[in-house]
Amino acid sequence: MATHSKSIIKASLERLDHKMAIGQSRREAKETLRAQQGKVWSVSTGMIHSFKTRSVYQEHTLKFVSWARRTYQIKQLEDLDTQANELVATWLREHIAEGKSPYTLQVERSALRLFFDNRTLAQEVSLPRRSRANITRSRLAVAHDRHFQPANWQPLLQFLSATGLRRQEVQMLHFRDISQTHDGTISVHVASGKGGKTREVPVLPGHEQAVLAVIQEGKEADALVFPHLPKHLDIHSYRRAYAQALYLHHAPRRTLPKATGRLHPGDYDRQAILLVSQALGHNRLDVVLRHYVR
Repeated sequence: MATHSKSIIKASLERLDHKMAIGQSRREAKETLRAQQGKVWSVSTGMIHSFKTRSVYQEHTLKFVSWARRTYQIKQLEDLDTQANELVATWLREHIAEGKSPYTLQVERSALRLFFDNRTLAQEVSLPRRSRANITRSRLAVAHDRHFQPANWQPLLQFLSATGLRRQEVQMLHFRDISQTHDGTISVHVASGKGGKTREVPVLPGHEQAVLAVIQEGKEADALVFPHLPKHLDIHSYRRAYAQALYLHHAPRRTLPKATGRLHPGDYDRQAILLVSQALGHNRLDVVLRHYVR
């Protein structure tokens, strides 16, 4: 009886399936690796811990696989594995020449390094560095802004200004996650943030009423606070505004770091940036300095 070999696309999808680790803590897995490998710059679990990452990585991986099949007539995943480094390098160079953004190039390389289990894949290709000056997210008006009516969503917008949560964090927020201590301090518990990490988010001082107005609705503890979020709402812009306001609260004698040029340690309050980073759910001060407070 004739046998049919598995298509390269199907084989690629099955490999991605085997890398899924939904429900397993990415943070704990990385801490275990660090304990085993010692102090290193970065570690990877080699697994996919969220459906969003799977979606993004699958898109880039299948584009590469289809390109290799179309351009080099490679029809078996085993054959692609043996030429992975050379072909990924060619693929990245083509995209650099096409003017793909540094962010897209980095995601493509990360996806393929995970797919081929090779953290040094195509290391001979130097990717362009991301420039803060070229970051436009939540800084400029875009087309979908016209489809959003802020007046219809004031309780949500005020809550976002007070907490700086991510879209997914707001979507998964329950009434039980909002608490108030005896001294009146209000905090929001994020059960599963980016990378599966939990954290307590401080409410921006002076904005407590925006949160109290939500929890005073008397809903069940397990009910979602915001069951529906508008599709065209730029949540990151409120997250950025929260970060800047929180920084100024923790560094009252400072102004925001200068928007252009290279920053020096004396240009910002490191402790205030650290507190903002923790509130946002980041562990890298450079991310906060590059994307939020400037």
